[in-house]
Amino acid sequence: MTRTQELSAREAESPLQRSLRALLHNRMAMLGMGVVLFWAVVAIAAPLVSPYDPLIQDVMRRLEAPSGEHLFGTDELGRDVFSRVIYGARLSLPVGVIVIGFSLLVGSLLGAVAAYVGGIPDLLIMRLADITLAFPSIVLALAIAAVLGPSLRNAVIAMIAVWWPEYARLMRGQVLAVKNNEYVTAARSVGVTTFSILFRHIIPNTVAPIIVKASLDVGTAILTIAALSFIGLGVVPPTPEWGSMISSGRYKFYNWWLTAFPGLAMLTVVMGFNFLGDGVRDAFDPHTRDT
Repeated sequence: MTRTQELSAREAESPLQRSLRALLHNRMAMLGMGVVLFWAVVAIAAPLVSPYDPLIQDVMRRLEAPSGEHLFGTDELGRDVFSRVIYGARLSLPVGVIVIGFSLLVGSLLGAVAAYVGGIPDLLIMRLADITLAFPSIVLALAIAAVLGPSLRNAVIAMIAVWWPEYARLMRGQVLAVKNNEYVTAARSVGVTTFSILFRHIIPNTVAPIIVKASLDVGTAILTIAALSFIGLGVVPPTPEWGSMISSGRYKFYNWWLTAFPGLAMLTVVMGFNFLGDGVRDAFDPHTRDT
């Protein structure tokens, strides 16, 4: 294909196609996607990959260093750390995606309604968002989780309650920017319902920044659920979770493997999502995307 034909083909692409092409040509984003997919496969295939049951205790072999039999060593109850790290991925990855997914859904819907309807709904939704955003997110999540009690469900609820205002404000700004465009005015003039205008004409044209933010927030959500579990407000033992595993080994300085391996697992996953999120941001941002 000649240079002229290549340029013509690019001009014929839709904005979404250009963004996806830019994403696929971003090496760091592809590296991040590869890391995320690797951990997703590990999480799905955990029963096949892990050599031991992550809950089985063998106190006669407690705190053994990494060896050929136990690749990541054993913990204070003789459980295989390698198996627990693998099973921890089955919890951390889905929780991060679920928290951001529900936060995006709730926040985007409320933000879109507030911007399009205006008036009292806009005032109430945005003031509630302002009150929530007035507190540091991690502190507010800790407070809500402490009130609800330690459990995975309550930790997820606390995180969603903290995160939705950010998506609501972002979506509100996007909707305000496009609600008076010609295609919206034309749809309104021919009698299209408010519901159809909002969900068929406005929201589809405002989702790019939301997707970018969500891709960057998944890693933070994984770190947050680990932080809640670390202090006993998230996943309850003996369920394998990276934050609680790090917490159980934080004072065992000579048994470094108890914190090192779950910490490295968390590091790789969060870096993978961050690389992917940076690539998505660059691909969907017309100011940084290569043309």
